[in-house]
Amino acid sequence: MSDTARAILSYKGILYKNHLLKGVAKGAFTLEQAEAKYVAWATEKDSKISGKKDGLAKSAAADKAARFKAEEEAKAAKAAAIEAKNTVVEEATVEEAEVEAPVAEATEEVAEVEAEATVAEEPAAEDPAAEEATPEEPAAEDPASEDTSTEE
Repeated sequence: MSDTARAILSYKGILYKNHLLKGVAKGAFTLEQAEAKYVAWATEKDSKISGKKDGLAKSAAADKAARFKAEEEAKAAKAAAIEAKNTVVEEATVEEAEVEAPVAEATEEVAEVEAEATVAEEPAAEDPAAEEATPEEPAAEDPASEDTSTEE
């Protein structure tokens, strides 16, 4: 008999029943005792098989629940990372706005000072007396005219 055929017959209990019937033929026990032993063996084997099936089903359900839980945790971690990334960008935007506000205020102050300086210069330029009051220094501006004046 091949190994495969032996495994199938053993699993179904045929080899054990044959063993018990040989024991009855030799007079080791009666046919009723052999049948009782076979029924007890078959019942025990069925309970082992059903226990194994239940155990596998429970472990499959537990494995599925564990994978689902791990997936939910990974999903939550990704969502938190995306939220943190978006929050950092929003905080940076708020910080940039806070930095830009003083810069805008400083720019406005510079513009005001320039406007005041322009306003202060315009009346002096329009006033002819103010122009006459300021001395002109053409000699300082023209180095050639200074050299000629010192040689003479």
